[in-house]
Amino acid sequence: MVEEEAKGLPVSKRVWKQEKEPLRANSRVVKNKKLTSWELKKQKRLEEQQYKERLKALKDEKLETKRQQIEAMKLRREKKEEKERYERLAAKMHAKKVERLRRREKRNKALKER
Repeated sequence: MVEEEAKGLPVSKRVWKQEKEPLRANSRVVKNKKLTSWELKKQKRLEEQQYKERLKALKDEKLETKRQQIEAMKLRREKKEEKERYERLAAKMHAKKVERLRRREKRNKALKER
């Protein structure tokens, strides 16, 4: 009855069933028990798996930073090329405008000479 009070009584405060302990000693939970060879292998396998996952995460992180750097370089190059293209275009347009003005001056000069 003392164990059941520690565990907690039902609402009706009547104990219908008693808790039974395992019959075999193997099935009882024993603290500070030495691990069996299977449990050792299982634990080692789990540790190796966690180690591999950690390595993979680090590699992925490194690849991601590398990819971001490459992306940033591409963007810088694209901006630089675009700027150069605009400069060439502006120079070309300026040349066309100068040519138009020159032709206009020739027309005006021809009209003035008449």
